[in-house]
Amino acid sequence: MTDSGKINMTFEETLKARRTVRGFLDKPVPRETIQKAFELAQLSPSNSNIQPWRVFVASGATRDAIRNRLIELVTSGDIGSPDFDYPGKFDGVYRKRQVDCAVTLYKEMGIARDDHEGRLKALLKNFEFFDAPHMAFICMEKEFPATIAVDIGLYAQTLMLAFTSLGISSCPMGAMRNHPQVSREVFGFGDNLGVLFGIAFGYEDVSVPANNTRVGRAPVDECVVFKD
Repeated sequence: MTDSGKINMTFEETLKARRTVRGFLDKPVPRETIQKAFELAQLSPSNSNIQPWRVFVASGATRDAIRNRLIELVTSGDIGSPDFDYPGKFDGVYRKRQVDCAVTLYKEMGIARDDHEGRLKALLKNFEFFDAPHMAFICMEKEFPATIAVDIGLYAQTLMLAFTSLGISSCPMGAMRNHPQVSREVFGFGDNLGVLFGIAFGYEDVSVPANNTRVGRAPVDECVVFKD
C-alpha cells in the first residue's frame, strides 16, 4: 500500500504518496487492478497523439525467466548493451543530488561506503526486481528522437500515479535498459523497439529497510524561473 494507507486519494495526496519502493511482497496484483492502471495511463498526452509507448508486462513464470537470466548475466560480469545512450555520470548540482540520494538509501540499508559485498548485493536486488511480482518494460521505436522520449516520461509518471491511486507501489528502474535482448527474446518484439527502462510494481513490503528511504526535492526556485 501507499504511505497514506488508503486509496481514492486526492491528486495532491496521490502525488505526495508516490515514491520509489525497493521491496515488495510475494503477492500478485489482481489482473483487473493492473488493467485499470494501464487504462488510466493510456490517457497520457503525447505529441500529435501518436502514443509512442510500447509496454511489455512480465508476471509469473515470464517474470521469473527474465529475472533469472538477468541475474545470470550480471553475476557473470556482463555489463550489457543498452538500446539508448545514457550518461556515464552527472556533473555539478545533478551529481550532488545523485550522491545524496545514494547516501540516504545506503544509510537506511546499513551499507557502509567500503562495504563492497553489501553494495554488490544491493546492485543485484535491481535485477531481482526487488521481489516485485510484476515488471513492465517501457519501450519505444529506436528511430524516435529524444523529444518523443519525453512522451514516454509523461506516460510513465501517469502510470505510477495510477498505481499509487489504486494502492499499488512501484519502482522506476533504469537498470532494465542494460540487457534489452532478454526481454526482447522473451516477448518476441522486434529490433525496431528499444527498452528505455522498467517499472517494477506490486504491494510494498514495509519490513524492507530500503523502503524507509525518503529523499527531498529542490525548492521550486532552483528549477523554475518566473518572469512577468
